[in-house]
Amino acid sequence: QVQLVESGGGLVQAGGSLRLSCAASGNIFSIDDMGWYRQAPGKQRELVAAISRDGSTDYADSVKGRFTISRVNAKNTVYLQMNSLKPEDTAVYYCNAFGASYSSSRRHYWGQGTQVTVSS
Repeated sequence: QVQLVESGGGLVQAGGSLRLSCAASGNIFSIDDMGWYRQAPGKQRELVAAISRDGSTDYADSVKGRFTISRVNAKNTVYLQMNSLKPEDTAVYYCNAFGASYSSSRRHYWGQGTQVTVSS
């Protein structure tokens, strides 16, 4: 199995910055795409940013120019640098990884979520 552990959430004022980290561990064979999703109260979970193993990135329109996703393949870790935060960025942020363990075929794995709260 593969476990994802997130860190870096918290409370910040509008205009501030936070950096989220997510490390994959366990019986990892390979990790392909990694990404961050978020879910605000009463809303569906949405993709925030994704990054492929070769570094290709994709962002939600609402975060382009403010958020940057990056990863370190050797550490099976993905980061989300969030700048110019807005109150509408408030949500639980979930790490996602698509990969395989030595005991299972490729599938999506999810972290437990980390709360990001942006005050106005």
